[in-house]
Amino acid sequence: MQAPILHTIRGQQIWLSAARVLYWENKKTLIVSDTHFGKTGHFRKNGIVVPQNVYKEDLQRFFDQYNQFKPAEILVIGDFFHSSSNKELDLFIRWRKDINHLPITLVRGNHDILKDSWYEEAGIRIVEGIHTIDTFSFVHDPSCIEDDEQYYFCGHVHPGIVMRNGVRQSLTFPCFFFDQQKCILPAFSKFSGLKMMRPKKTDTVFMITDQHVIKA
Repeated sequence: MQAPILHTIRGQQIWLSAARVLYWENKKTLIVSDTHFGKTGHFRKNGIVVPQNVYKEDLQRFFDQYNQFKPAEILVIGDFFHSSSNKELDLFIRWRKDINHLPITLVRGNHDILKDSWYEEAGIRIVEGIHTIDTFSFVHDPSCIEDDEQYYFCGHVHPGIVMRNGVRQSLTFPCFFFDQQKCILPAFSKFSGLKMMRPKKTDTVFMITDQHVIKA
């Protein structure tokens, strides 16, 4: 996998990884959104056959990014877990017990419906609404942005970009989407749809292939 790409926002160093995470170097914080852990188990529970290896691959990628960056904190911008508890989450709990010293903060998303006691036992701090650290703010849904002076990091949308090669040929990719007020992170889970973005000239987009981050 390609080495992360540096992107500077308001003097802060943000590393973009092809694994669909950001690393805020100044705060030693790994930032991720829409992991939707347990989603495949939720589908199987409801009679829809989805291979469990989809979840295992996402979870392994999550662990790998922790091992690569060695962050002082993990910040999840919503939809950490997809729905009610199921056996798939046991794999996450095993890993969590091995690194119970690591602070994990979750800005609650619309899919984060587990009981508060579950998050507490897992050592996950819950923040409702907007979470602010210095000049950056974090909120799950971009429509909830309130302050024009802050720069926001959001999820929820699962942004994608269309790249065209000729009149009839096109490919779609997940992307990091930056405008003058916010960054929308790609869904970490590969078992997610995409919303095609329509960037303006003032926007910056980095598309994500399987192994690379490429400025569009």
